[in-house]
Amino acid sequence: MAAAGPSVFLLMVNGQVESAQFPEYDDLYCKYCFVYGQDWAPTAGLEEGISQITCKSQDVRRALVWNFPIDITFKSTNPYGWPQIVLSVYGPDVFGNDVIRGYGVAHVPLSPGRHKRTIPMFVPESTSKLQKFTRCVHLCRCIAE
Repeated sequence: MAAAGPSVFLLMVNGQVESAQFPEYDDLYCKYCFVYGQDWAPTAGLEEGISQITCKSQDVRRALVWNFPIDITFKSTNPYGWPQIVLSVYGPDVFGNDVIRGYGVAHVPLSPGRHKRTIPMFVPESTSKLQKFTRCVHLCRCIAE
């Protein structure tokens, strides 16, 4: 009788990066990538992506709406190193160069079903005293199904 190999399980992530709030910025885009442990391997879908550039909405929220789809399937033999999604938001500076405006990370939900996450976005600290003074907290909203 042949020895059975290690059993695997699959994790399917299907959702979207819905929107973000960066009150002092406009014309931003979002990048995502997944990080995971050594026992994990993507079997279908994209590990990373980049959204379109969006402008603030005209409603009261002044949200930056991407509705950026995410679809990936992983396989693993071990839950150690459970996948995380890393979001980075970029936009132009006063000279038109793309600079990072914030980044955040969240674990993929452990249970099946519809999940909505609001991910705090951390902003790189500037060396300029003026930019330090105008710094604030940003949020990005993700939906996983």
